[in-house]
Amino acid sequence: MKAEAAAHPDDDGWLGDFHRGPAVFAVFREMDGAHPLSPPEYRIECNDGAGPRVVCRFVDEPEGVPEWFGAWRGDDWCEWILKRAFALVERPRNR
Repeated sequence: MKAEAAAHPDDDGWLGDFHRGPAVFAVFREMDGAHPLSPPEYRIECNDGAGPRVVCRFVDEPEGVPEWFGAWRGDDWCEWILKRAFALVERPRNR
């Protein structure tokens, strides 16, 4: 995986981050290959001390279903994480 979290926030689609316990979650808008007529796509990365990794991808549309990866599928934190991710989509910290 490339070091997306280490890139400059203005260049990589970074919208902001939040934390819960030792885990830091960062939300990014996917910029590479984005089509102007498609709904925006986003990813959530988690760094819990082992380096950042993608834990979820989602599309900002009413019927979009988030795609969770690995142990995050069905995790109790998923709803909490998505609520904060959508708040950053609405009000990014990078502006």
